[in-house]
Formats: sequence, C-alpha cells, structure tokens
Amino acid sequence: MLTIYNTLTRKKEEFKPMQPGVVNMYVCGPTVYNYIHIGNARSAIAFDTVRRYLEFKGYKVNYVSNFTDVDDKMIKEANAEGITVPQLADKFIKAFMEDTEAVNIEPATMHPRATENITEIIAFISKLIDNGYAYESDGDVYYRARKFKHYGELSGQSIDDLEVGASEHVSEDEIGKKEDPMDFALWKSAKPGEINWDSPWGKGRPGWHIECSVMSTKYLGETIDIHAGGQDLQFPHHENEIAQSEAATGKPFVRYWMHNGFVTIGKDNEKMSKSLHNFITVHDIIKTVDPQVLRFFMATTQYRRPIQYSEANLTDAKNNLDHIQTAYDNLTYREQDAQAGEDQAVSAQVAEFKDRFVDAMDDDINVQNGIAVVYELVKAANTYAQEATVKDQALKAYKDAIAKLISVFGIKLVESNNEINDDEIMALIEERNEARRNKDFARSDQIRDDLKKQGIILEDTPQGTRYKKE
Repeated sequence: MLTIYNTLTRKKEEFKPMQPGVVNMYVCGPTVYNYIHIGNARSAIAFDTVRRYLEFKGYKVNYVSNFTDVDDKMIKEANAEGITVPQLADKFIKAFMEDTEAVNIEPATMHPRATENITEIIAFISKLIDNGYAYESDGDVYYRARKFKHYGELSGQSIDDLEVGASEHVSEDEIGKKEDPMDFALWKSAKPGEINWDSPWGKGRPGWHIECSVMSTKYLGETIDIHAGGQDLQFPHHENEIAQSEAATGKPFVRYWMHNGFVTIGKDNEKMSKSLHNFITVHDIIKTVDPQVLRFFMATTQYRRPIQYSEANLTDAKNNLDHIQTAYDNLTYREQDAQAGEDQAVSAQVAEFKDRFVDAMDDDINVQNGIAVVYELVKAANTYAQEATVKDQALKAYKDAIAKLISVFGIKLVESNNEINDDEIMALIEERNEARRNKDFARSDQIRDDLKKQGIILEDTPQGTRYKKE
C-alpha cells in the first residue's frame, strides 16, 4: 500500500488517485531568468523520481510543470541584458530543457508558460472578483486573504501571525492600495516600458501565484491528485494557490501536497539559493561531474530530507553508482560461458528483492531504503557471477531486476562495449596470460600497468582474465 506524507494534514496517507490507474500531478517549475541551480534541480529530480515510481507501479501520470516567464525578476534581468522578456524566457527555457535532459528528467506531459495563458488568467481573476474574493485598486487586483477561512492551514500558521509578517514587507505604494496587509496581488498594473497585456483593469501582467492556479485547473482539472514543489513554496505560493483555486471553483484544489527538502552547502549547512549567492548551476556542474552521478546523488535521498552538497558526498555517489554498473558488467561478462536454462533459486531470490523494494518505496517514496535493497541485490548478483557454473536466464533475471529498479532513480545502466580491435593490445594481454602461467609476475604486472596507461583495465577472475575500457 503506497502512502504519501500530505503536507496539508501533516501525516502519511494511503494514496488513492481520483481516477483508478491515473495520477494528475502538478509540479511548480522555474522562473526562467537564469540557469537552474542544483537546489532547483533537487525539486525537479525528486518529483521526477516520484513520477517514475508511480509509473513503475503501473499508473499513467499526467505530469504538468510550468514555466514562469514573466515577473519582476524576468523584467529586471531582461533589461540588464538588453533583450526582451520573451527572448530571455526562450533562452533559459532552452537551457532548462538541456540541463534536465542531461540528468535524465523525463519531459513533462506539458510545460505551459504563463504568457500563453493570459486570457485564462484574466477570466480567472474576473471570477474571483465576481465571487467577492478579489478587488481592483488603481489598476492592480488583490485577493482578500482573510475572506478565505482556510488561509494558513497548509503552512500551519494563523492569519493574525501571518499579518504581522506581511505588514513588514508591504511597500508604501501597496499600503495605499490594499484593504489589508495580507492581501496579495493577482494582477499588477504596468509601469512605463514594462511588458504588458490589456485587461479590464488596464494594461498590466499577472501576479506570480495566479498562474499556477490557472494552469493546474486548466490542464489537469479543478481538483488534482498531487501538487508538489520545494518547501520554500509552501508559503506564500502554495497557500495562495489554494485560496485562489478553491474560491474560484468551490472544490478542494489538491488531495496530496508534497514538498521536498532544501539543498544545503558549506560547513553551516546553509540553504542554497540565488538570493544568498551560494548556488551552483547544473549548467556548470555537469561540465566536470558526470550528470548520472549528480542524478544518483540527488535521487537517492528521500524527497522530504535535506541534501548536503559536498565533493565528498558526490564522490560517495560516484563510487556507489560505479559499484552497481560493475555488477551489471560482471553479469554481462559471464554470459559468454553461461549454460542454457533457469535457476529457480535465483528467480525466487530476485522476486523477493523486488517485493522488498516495493515495500520500501511504498513508505512515502523512501528512496534511501529502496536503494539499500538494490545494493543487496547487487551483492547477490556479484556472488552468483563468481560461481563456476551459471545459467543464462539467471544472469538475465539479475540484470533485468537491477536495470528496472535503478531506472526508478533515473539511472540508465549501459551495456559494456569492451571489444578491442587493436592486435597489439590483444597480443599484450595474451603475453601477460603466458607470463602469469610461467609465474613471471614482474612482467605480468608491467604489462598490466602499461595497459592501464592506455585505458585498458585487466581483472583476473576464476574464468580467466577480463579486460575493459576505463
């Protein structure tokens, strides 16, 4: 039984989608004014892993993740670069798709952009005004937060406490426009030179929060199964989404809220963010770090837990991933001398590992316990690969299980291609075999070291010398 921790209720709940076999899932995407840093990537990887596990369980997942392609940051950065806001958005949406592809994030079913939904946003805001939840003030439109009786429930805060904090962040200009410091913008009137659209309230652009309410309900329905994002979006963004959506539709907005933990950096475990200027972009890190290693590092920590970014932790991830790939290669190597047939003991063992993996992952997508099962499966596969006699179907069962389970983490194992067409290298390998038979270990070691310098790694196994490209 799959359970998910619901941020709204603060407890694990049995996951039951509204439509059997189908999951409608919305994940807040990036504001595309810069390359994504690994804190942003953490959310994308975490919920791609959730999606993959749901698909592993047999669900069809309708996965929508938006692009915020107009807001204050977009306008400021576009002005700084001397380009238009749409040009800036196109540049960094392209970069986002390239970077997420590198770390094997499946493309969303749909990647809508805020600027593609201006008509729907205006209609949604108009409905909130008609329902008495919003009001126009000098070209801006604000939402009456206090009117929504459930405001603050997602973040576990009282509206009075929230008002104290809000009062400290309201500008002088807004004080004169708002009925209440807690009210938030749905539509912002355009300043001179800013990108804008016509509306019933004058030229302007949407506020940040409204776009996700509009795109979620438009593309997935008025009530969806899962809404996900980083912990920092819990308030005010997701709190405001609930208020907007439920005031417009009169229906529950989301059944399960999921929030991922932060990526921290440095000895003080400081949250990584652009505002703190302590971030590392995916665009830069994958120039020196294998994207698969970065993916494995981030996908194997349970989504609600923080991740500490460090060189040491990346190295550990690389070593663990190499261990899994090597086990897969070991099984491939033994295929050359395997006997035909199955091994019932192996089949039963593999089935048991799969069941244990599901049990682990069903507990709120506990990837740490899930990957621990994979490590045990790998250990068993290595032990079998060292036996004097192996069966081809047993090797296949191990390989298929390892590949299928590790794919849930977004990792694709590769079939080793160790064919060497260089006659000189093959002659050296045979010379070393002859030296070992003659107990000339000095010559044997010298050949091994010389081949290593050429990128050829030799491994001595009970079945003979094995070679592979480094």
